[in-house]
Amino acid sequence: MRALLWILRGFIFLFLLAFALKNTETITVRFFFDAAWQSPLIIVVLAFFAAGAALGLLALLGTLFRLRREVARLKRELNRTSSSIPDAVRQNEASEVTVLPPEGTPIQ
Repeated sequence: MRALLWILRGFIFLFLLAFALKNTETITVRFFFDAAWQSPLIIVVLAFFAAGAALGLLALLGTLFRLRREVARLKRELNRTSSSIPDAVRQNEASEVTVLPPEGTPIQ
């Protein structure tokens, strides 16, 4: 499976390398107020791809921080409830647990 994954990665790398080598023409990107940027096409494509990925990550930050706060709150709640259970009850529950072997195996 690992070999297949490395072959796939190599194919993607070679495809992107060929794409970059075929798109080396200089283009002009015109912005507002007569600002212009001249660069090879592949550099422009990569720059806008990187900017889009950065904006996507920035959009996810709010969700990420909200989920982290929720996980911290749930951990505090779990610690609070688990500390309220007496040790004797926890030991009693642990002693009642029976582990059965997988079906079809002889019991020794």
